Amino acid sequence: MTAEQYDVVVVGAGTAGAFAAATAAREGVSTVIVERKSADDVGDIACGDAIKGTSTFPDVMDLDYLREESFTNDQVTKARFENPQTDDHIDVPLPGNGAVVDRKRYGEVIVEETERAGAELHCDTVVKDVIQEDGRVRGVETVRKGNSTTYEADVVIDAAGSLSLLQDKVDFEGTTFDTNVNYSQFCSAYREVVEVDSPVDWDDSLVFKPTEELGYLWYFPRTSTEINAGLGFQMNKSPMELVEVLKDDLRQRPEFENATVKSKLGAALPTRRPYDSAVAPGFMAVGDAAAHVNPTTGGGIPGAAKAGHWAAKKAVEAVSSGDASEQQLWEYNYKVMRDFGKRFAAMDIYNIFGGANDVDDLVSILTSMPSQQIIDALGKEGTASMGIGLKLKTILKTHGHWETLYDLYKAQGKAAEVKELYDDYPSSPSEFDAWQTARDSLMDEVYELTGADPKY
Repeated sequence: MTAEQYDVVVVGAGTAGAFAAATAAREGVSTVIVERKSADDVGDIACGDAIKGTSTFPDVMDLDYLREESFTNDQVTKARFENPQTDDHIDVPLPGNGAVVDRKRYGEVIVEETERAGAELHCDTVVKDVIQEDGRVRGVETVRKGNSTTYEADVVIDAAGSLSLLQDKVDFEGTTFDTNVNYSQFCSAYREVVEVDSPVDWDDSLVFKPTEELGYLWYFPRTSTEINAGLGFQMNKSPMELVEVLKDDLRQRPEFENATVKSKLGAALPTRRPYDSAVAPGFMAVGDAAAHVNPTTGGGIPGAAKAGHWAAKKAVEAVSSGDASEQQLWEYNYKVMRDFGKRFAAMDIYNIFGGANDVDDLVSILTSMPSQQIIDALGKEGTASMGIGLKLKTILKTHGHWETLYDLYKAQGKAAEVKELYDDYPSSPSEFDAWQTARDSLMDEVYELTGADPKY
């Protein structure tokens, strides 16, 4: 078995891994990404390809080049929510233009930029185990084209995606790392890239359509004739025949008649709150591997980029100081939770609420609410007020669903409390247990309100 030594080893060449490696390399530490896919397949990931609203990326790559090469539609101005019971829909303006990317090209560019920053990329490299001594992660054991190689490092950054193998191999006893993770907190997803004959008339929209099992279909236009079409369902619900459900919906849409399928992929995605702690001695998790994903939509590209960047900054400090303890790495947790982490944790309340209610009730309420209230309910900044005219209109249109609507109102209050609690996320591990106790107490109130089984 050969051995290689680096300051930082990043496992996985997705968004989080690439931004982590680019950041670390630009800071002057030796960095390698180990990626199980071949060089030709890097970047080919099952993804909705959508970047919503005013999302920003860390400035450690040539972002203009990234946009020019891979942002195939940057004129997305709204989200469209379709009612599966009728032909009705409601359009919700996005706060700033969104975009849809060619995910394969996007993945190729971020890896190219990572290598330009000075990181090495080792493809066809499968992690088999983690090296851990005296409670600290010190590297990974891999196989590359039949040859075993050990990668030793001061810090290992896990960007290996949902339900990462690395986390099964690390002994987290005595650490703060979140091990309260199981398959039921994830969703199964499938997507096709579909070419249509004529331009769709909704190429400025991200289209969502609820399905059974707390899932949704999506139609995201890469261009006016190339559509990312997919769907997912929550794994704590009955299994859904993803391919057939998608094909059935496509058949009902005239714009997809005679369409050509260009590619197909499936994946598992986190639909849960971010990990309470994503650090352990010598080890950090980023992106999907730390559930840095919007639990109501599955969107996670910008959050993954930020998480990778922040993790790498702390990893570089650990390398420089020779201290890769939880205390040294903790600021990474703090940054995530007080940024997008608190918003995703609040959105998880709506995921829990949705799982405890009938889909038809939820659809009726959603399509009766004015767009600003939908934005608020999804955790965005905005006004929670509603004029008397809109209140009366909403009450009339939701007749028969008032109890569910009132429960949603109360759930929204709990989501606001969650955001406030995450604003007080501790600045050091010593305060972590007390914070968790307060959060768990608040979640007990959420479960009592919604009637949902505990998710964690």
